Amino acid sequence: MDNRKIAELLGKVRATNPLVHNITNVVVTNFTANGLLALGASPIMAYAKEEVADVAKISGALVLNIGTLNETEVQAMLLAGASANAYSVPVVFDPVGAGATAYRTNTARQLMDIVKVDILRGNAAEVANVVGREWSIKGVDAGEGSGDVTELARFAAVQWNSVVAITGKDDVVSDGRTTYVIHNGDAALTKVTGTGCLLTSVIGAFASVESDYAAAAAAALVVYGIAAELAAAKTADLGPGSFQIEFLNQLAKVSTDDTMRLGRMERIEG
Repeated sequence: MDNRKIAELLGKVRATNPLVHNITNVVVTNFTANGLLALGASPIMAYAKEEVADVAKISGALVLNIGTLNETEVQAMLLAGASANAYSVPVVFDPVGAGATAYRTNTARQLMDIVKVDILRGNAAEVANVVGREWSIKGVDAGEGSGDVTELARFAAVQWNSVVAITGKDDVVSDGRTTYVIHNGDAALTKVTGTGCLLTSVIGAFASVESDYAAAAAAALVVYGIAAELAAAKTADLGPGSFQIEFLNQLAKVSTDDTMRLGRMERIEG
């Protein structure tokens, strides 16, 4: 996949306006909905057990996020996931804080065991803890640590038969055979809560229009990273509040030409 393909997928998201079903955490709901709208997708936040199966089956993608975890929400995720699987709707899972507590870790593994997750998106610590690797974590945030993130992504992809996207200073996407390393992005993203959660939903939007889920995730990361770079350049002296608003602006404004010029990604086989 090259920058031309990334530009094509961005155009498809905006042309088709895919419905993305989010069962996400209360901290990020508004930001996630606005970010998807800015990109050109259509968000729906449906959590009730009575309707999640019906919503999931008509969506372009289902996004599950355990940021503010509770048992009622887990049951809704399992119902939505079963419906998405039955109707071939891609499932994207964000195991927020996996490794921070036994409950989070066990819940993440339970969801991965029961629901066919097409794309797992997290930081290195979260992904490592889902697959049973040692990795330090503090709360729901984690540094990159000293491990080999590319090897971890490949290992996790094979273990779970899923595409794995690990985000950090550089982002890594792997399906166990092909691996992409994305060099776009800006440190300002770490100063605004919810940017990782919104990213997971943006990956869902791209997965709605591309059946090669590794390519979809990599393309989403490039576009997201470029928008962050453009927003950071415009708000360099203004602080995180201004960056957050400008980031939404740039998600709406980032063009196919921007992706052609600014996309920085390498592909690794094997």
